[in-house]
Amino acid sequence: MKNTFGNIIQLTTFGESHGVAIGGVLDGIPAGFELDLNKIQAELDRRKPGQSKITTQRKESDKVQFLSGIFEGKTLGTPIGFTILNEDDKSKDYSHLENNYRPSHADFTFQEKYGIRDFRGGGRASARETACRVVAGAIAKQFLEKEGIQITAFVSSVGEVDLDKKWQDCDFSEIENNIVRCPDLAKAKEMENHILEVKKQGDSIGGIITGVIQNLPTGLGEPVFDKLHAQLGKALLGINAVKGFEYGSGFGASKMRGSEHNDVFENEEGIITTRTNYSGGIQGGISNGMPVNFRVAFKPVATIMQKQNSVNENGEKIELDFKGRHDPCVVPRAVPIVEAMAALTVFDFLQLQKLAKI
Repeated sequence: MKNTFGNIIQLTTFGESHGVAIGGVLDGIPAGFELDLNKIQAELDRRKPGQSKITTQRKESDKVQFLSGIFEGKTLGTPIGFTILNEDDKSKDYSHLENNYRPSHADFTFQEKYGIRDFRGGGRASARETACRVVAGAIAKQFLEKEGIQITAFVSSVGEVDLDKKWQDCDFSEIENNIVRCPDLAKAKEMENHILEVKKQGDSIGGIITGVIQNLPTGLGEPVFDKLHAQLGKALLGINAVKGFEYGSGFGASKMRGSEHNDVFENEEGIITTRTNYSGGIQGGISNGMPVNFRVAFKPVATIMQKQNSVNENGEKIELDFKGRHDPCVVPRAVPIVEAMAALTVFDFLQLQKLAKI
């Protein structure tokens, strides 16, 4: 099982949804950097369950405990080990799934691949594992912020409710002022109401998160197999429930002509920029200094509070009556996860670029 992400900056995570704890080991971090541990916890608080009426009501404090790699608030250059206890696991809610397969879950595929599975909350396949990514991403973000690189993500749609604004026209200061994490308060309320209506019906709904990486230097990314956008796509498509990734003009480029889509270069006071940014800040797989903007599509959560037909391990037809605590829409809590994976990807490329220039 592949549990490690990254090349120079490597994150290995461990643990299951209803085990004693989840955790990770972050390796490759430079020594002597002063970390703000409160900022790391603040990022976890953005992701943790039970934070609002539109999220799962599982109550987890998600307090991170660092075991190694940090001394007197500074990184040692050695592996940073950490754990997060599972405090509110209710395994009995999943006892009826021991021999049954839930529709659109990883139950069947895990059983086929390994011959055994932890059926409690999905085990290793649970989105609870993403808390480890948020810890590592929060550390990466602090390094990037020192370089002036800013990574921001927000909810731009829930179901058919869309934020009809370009990211440049959004007020990012409003993102954390509402439970949906949309930078438009009126549209956020519309999205919230839609989620609550879906929840009332025992159903779930998907959505889209928009991300922006600003002040990225030129030259990040490898021109063949490890293109910046390819690795960024890998990082984001690896998040639970993600169904699609696009950057710059994305799929819309397929309907454009080259004369329309080409980004014309300009020289502004000695700095080369482009008049438009259909390339999304990446050309030839390498950053060109313009903002990297992308969108990540999330499916509706597979667990719904409705009876569904399925089969068990013997292939017999069954009817499942779902229990447990689940998000009716995952995108509000996924915002810090998207930022974390983008940060780890960029930080990894930044360190790789520094090694290339030695």
